[in-house]
Amino acid sequence: MKTRHFITLVATCAAMVLPTAGHAEPDLSTFQAFGEKPGLVKIMDDFMLRLLADPRTRPFFEKADQTRVKAQLVDQICAALEGPCTYGGAPMGPLHAGLGIREADFNALVEDLQKAMDAQGVPFRAQNKLLAKLAPMHREIITR
Repeated sequence: MKTRHFITLVATCAAMVLPTAGHAEPDLSTFQAFGEKPGLVKIMDDFMLRLLADPRTRPFFEKADQTRVKAQLVDQICAALEGPCTYGGAPMGPLHAGLGIREADFNALVEDLQKAMDAQGVPFRAQNKLLAKLAPMHREIITR
C-alpha cells in the first residue's frame, strides 16, 4: 500500500467532514468506529510503540513522559471525535515551540498514526475524518 501523505489526504477529505450549519447533535459514529475510549487507548499504546521504534520520530518522544502523552492524546482525539472527553493539555503551538519539528517529522508521525489505526481495524473513512479534524494543528506543530 502506498504511503498516504497527510496534506494530500486532508485536502481530499476535508470537504466530506466539515460540519454543517445548525448541526447540534454530536456524530458519535466516528468515535464508535475507533472503539470509543477503550479503542483509543489501544491505538495510542500501539502508536507510542511505533513512534519510539521509528528513527524519524523517536527523538521527539524517547525522553517524554510517554504515559502522560498517551493519556493526553486519548483525550484530545476523543474530544476531536465528539466523544465524552475534554482535552485539558496545553495548546499545540506553545507545546511544540522550540522542538524544531519539520514537515517530514510531522508526516512520519502521521504515517505511524495511520499504521496504528490500521492495526486496530479503524475504517479508512473514519481515519480520514480524524485526520481532517486534526489538520489545523499542522501549522502550530511544524516549527522549522
